[in-house]
Amino acid sequence: MHHLLTIHDLSASDVADIFTLAADVKADPVKFAETLCGRTLAMIFQKSSTRTRVSFEVGMVQLGGSALFLSGNDIQLGRGETIADTARALSRYVDAVMIRSFAHEDAQDLARHGSVPVINGLDDLVHPCQGLADLFTMREKLGELKGRKLAYVGDGNNVAHSLLYAGAKTGVNVSVASPQGYEPKAQVLEAARSDAAGTAAMLDVGSDPAEAVAGADAVYTDVWASMGQEAQRAKRLKAFQGYQVDEKLMALAKPTAMFMHCLPAHRGEEVATEVIDGPQSVVWDEAENRLHVQKAILLKLLA
Repeated sequence: MHHLLTIHDLSASDVADIFTLAADVKADPVKFAETLCGRTLAMIFQKSSTRTRVSFEVGMVQLGGSALFLSGNDIQLGRGETIADTARALSRYVDAVMIRSFAHEDAQDLARHGSVPVINGLDDLVHPCQGLADLFTMREKLGELKGRKLAYVGDGNNVAHSLLYAGAKTGVNVSVASPQGYEPKAQVLEAARSDAAGTAAMLDVGSDPAEAVAGADAVYTDVWASMGQEAQRAKRLKAFQGYQVDEKLMALAKPTAMFMHCLPAHRGEEVATEVIDGPQSVVWDEAENRLHVQKAILLKLLA
């Protein structure tokens, strides 16, 4: 691993190594406490964040390093400097860069023009750190991942894309249900299916939530209007009627199925309060596992 831009770029063994290392870090954090002593992570945020900022900053500190928050409004990138020039300058100061942006090309350009590892903290195409944390959580709860079924109900967005890639790399069958016009991007599904050739994962996209959820080991959803889509909110609320994950839909999954969400959640929209706050919900475990998985990623790239 030189960068983490998408899960598609990783090998199946890379993903397995991250999961093994994340489990070790979670079980014995003191063992890794000084591993990145003297190392600095620059964190560029063009999109606001709770979990990504806190988990990366805390993760670097717990590994003995430091993290530097760079708002897109506060650095020269927000005043017309190119990504390429920002990459070249930051590479002289820091050991790695994490970026949370709108355009996937921003992370690609940082990696292309800089000389330090780049981690994609989220963009409009993918959310690789979240996808890895999600599958790590499933592994923690279920053990062997191969052959398990993950149902995703809702917008075919960056989270859905990363779950397709993650499922393909780990042998998890992923079934997506989205309204017409809100499906995952065709090129992402094609690339994920190519990845799945090595693991026999089955990746399906349709429009029927009940069909997607039937027999699932995990049921996942995300907000219907993400950051940058506020102007589409009313249109999206109408389009996604019938796609709420409620107790009736959860009942179609396995009795032991877990409910998953990347957060933040809009209770009463994409998920019923009774589900996200109920006994099948593992959303807080997912949120915690962002820390452990990202520490593993940092160790893979910098240790």
